[in-house]
Amino acid sequence: MLAALLAACGSSPKGEDSNSSQGVEQLYAEAKDEMSSGSYDAAVKALERVEGRAAGTLLAQQATLDLAYVYYKQGERAQAISTLDRFIKLHPSSPALDYALYLRGIVNFNDNRGLLGSLAGQDMSERDQQASRDAHQSFKQLVEQFPVSKYAPDARLRMDYIVNALADYELHVARYYFRRGAYVAAANRAQQAVQEFQQTPASEEALYIMAQSYDKLGLEKLRDDADRVLRSNFPNSRYYTEGIRRPNQPWWQVW
Repeated sequence: MLAALLAACGSSPKGEDSNSSQGVEQLYAEAKDEMSSGSYDAAVKALERVEGRAAGTLLAQQATLDLAYVYYKQGERAQAISTLDRFIKLHPSSPALDYALYLRGIVNFNDNRGLLGSLAGQDMSERDQQASRDAHQSFKQLVEQFPVSKYAPDARLRMDYIVNALADYELHVARYYFRRGAYVAAANRAQQAVQEFQQTPASEEALYIMAQSYDKLGLEKLRDDADRVLRSNFPNSRYYTEGIRRPNQPWWQVW
């Protein structure tokens, strides 16, 4: 977006007005240098100055997006999301709207990973999934509004990944209830997984948990119905021999 704007960018003449076109472009170039070197605090200050001095231009839009990216790199998720939401609201026709949606999805996607969870080897499906849902919504908006965007293919892959994580989160809760004898809650959570995520691998185990929970409750008809659906869709299901998956058997792999 800035190719034309920065084509003539160079050193500002001594005494040049910092609010002039060339002065603002030079300030932006300095902000990019700070970003490249990892000096994010300095980059934030410079980008905020560019936003103010170049208000109403494509350069200001680019500075806003860069600012959101710097916040993301600093681990400031709330500020990154707030900046991107502001950009999306103020610039619905921007040529960089697809990138803004993509970056908002990335911020939420990686927020759900979490450093401490990664260090502890925690399964993504074992944590609250609100960040995943927010990421999925951003990626969905991107692929629907900009199906040929260069960011769309990666967004679609991440959407599939998120759906599997959400489905397995429901299974994680269902397993928790089942192992503690809360069979009604286990059956309900497994049923929710089947209804919302029919096309995911999680539906197989969800059906098995439903059948086992109903069996424990003495609900033979519901047990047989769940078992029939399981056998119809997964005739060679491994759960008949292996049982409910143990907690140390995560389905996912790090992105």
